[in-house]
Amino acid sequence: MPEPVIEAVGLGRIGYAEGLRLQAAAESRRQRRLCGDQLLLLEHDPVITLGRNARREHLLESPERLAARGVELAECNRGGDITWHGPGQLVGYPIFDLRELPPPVSGTARTRPGLGAVEYVRALEEVLMGMIGELGLETRRIAGLTGVWTAEPPERKLAAIGVHISRGVTTHGFALNVAPDLAGFSAILPCGIRDREVSSLQRELRRPLEIRDLLPLAARHFSRVFRRELVWVAATEWRAATRLPEPAPLAPAAPPDFHPIAERG
Repeated sequence: MPEPVIEAVGLGRIGYAEGLRLQAAAESRRQRRLCGDQLLLLEHDPVITLGRNARREHLLESPERLAARGVELAECNRGGDITWHGPGQLVGYPIFDLRELPPPVSGTARTRPGLGAVEYVRALEEVLMGMIGELGLETRRIAGLTGVWTAEPPERKLAAIGVHISRGVTTHGFALNVAPDLAGFSAILPCGIRDREVSSLQRELRRPLEIRDLLPLAARHFSRVFRRELVWVAATEWRAATRLPEPAPLAPAAPPDFHPIAERG
């Protein structure tokens, strides 16, 4: 029997509803064991999402004003509060079966296989911290605040994490601010946190960055942390496997070299 792998696909820039549809299709296939673990990497059109714990007072602009600016407002079943997604932000949706993942490397004896929910979130943080560290920026965790932050005070948030788990299979995931227009966050109180700012890798490193610069790092650190080989699948091949037709264009296509290996669908 072949060793399990993570199949990764670069989907370019898509609308949020399309992202939910793709996740649901991948989640169903994973729950029925029709595929192995999947990793969807993409950008979203501008959207503000409200998780299960979202508080409406953390939305600082009316839906009408947001719509006039071309910003969608969407509710979803991930954990967490309110956040913004948009171009220049790397969004990752791991569709993993936690029951089949190797347990974390530690000296603690385990009484069960797989990863627990908290262990999984910590693993996603470790992936992101490894990626950012490879670019030369030091990061840290903050107790009680999920995500990844600059190590230099005052700490600024670089990545948000919000997940959902059903029948052992994960959806949603992380959003890493590579080079977005940070003004998008002005319409919300990000994750309900009042005393810390949001930043981006481009702002902190003071050099231009593009999403495609992060994809090889994502592959390397997902493989390291989850102890699975990561293989790239062309978007056309992945959509065919999930029996999903090509959608009508929702946004300008990403550059042809959005990922240096995978084709774009």
